[in-house]
Amino acid sequence: MKSALIIRHVPHEGVAGYREPIEAAGYQVDRIDVSDPGFGCIDLREPDLLIMMGGPMGVYETDRHPWIACQMRRLALRLEADRPTLGVCFGAQMVAAALGARVFPGGAKEVGFHPVTVHDTQGPLRHVADTPVLHWHGDTFTLPHNVELLASSHVYDHQAFRRGANLLALQFHAEMGEDPRFDAWIEQSPDDVEAAGHTPDSLREAHAAHGARAAAAGRAMIAEWLQGLD
Repeated sequence: MKSALIIRHVPHEGVAGYREPIEAAGYQVDRIDVSDPGFGCIDLREPDLLIMMGGPMGVYETDRHPWIACQMRRLALRLEADRPTLGVCFGAQMVAAALGARVFPGGAKEVGFHPVTVHDTQGPLRHVADTPVLHWHGDTFTLPHNVELLASSHVYDHQAFRRGANLLALQFHAEMGEDPRFDAWIEQSPDDVEAAGHTPDSLREAHAAHGARAAAAGRAMIAEWLQGLD
């Protein structure tokens, strides 16, 4: 059976809706938190599929989070080997940085449900076109060399990119929409909610209105991407 490893940077940001298509594609899913004492010993080239999820930290905060530099070194080796890799939000920023891009605080907090403009209308991201999906970040990145920009939003141009068949980076959270941990996101980041012009109640209302459709679109997107892996 193929192996998939999820790297979780904070407990409330898991793989959520992406688990179903990953398991349906024949992967045995394992997970490790960066706080696990054994995390630094794992060769990130080994899993057949690596999934790196989100987190409130910045890629540049290596003084506060020493594990970032360690993870980045091992991620770079995996990307050099072109092993199948999915990065989500902070995970996508790590991918961008490992490919030589600059990650930095943006000019606005992008939080809430709204659609992305999909540039590759024939690829897997077509499933999320015109679908309000969850955004929750304040950092952004320059586009790495030799990648294809797949999606943008009205807040940030760089919302998704790929390199060949095996690397996909998603700034947005199409895995979220039906996961009860959404309440933990609101509780953990009240300043982000306010800075983006929302309230906890308005976000919960948006989650109720758009969540199921967003999660279904996200599952379809990931299922198709997995089918196309080399």
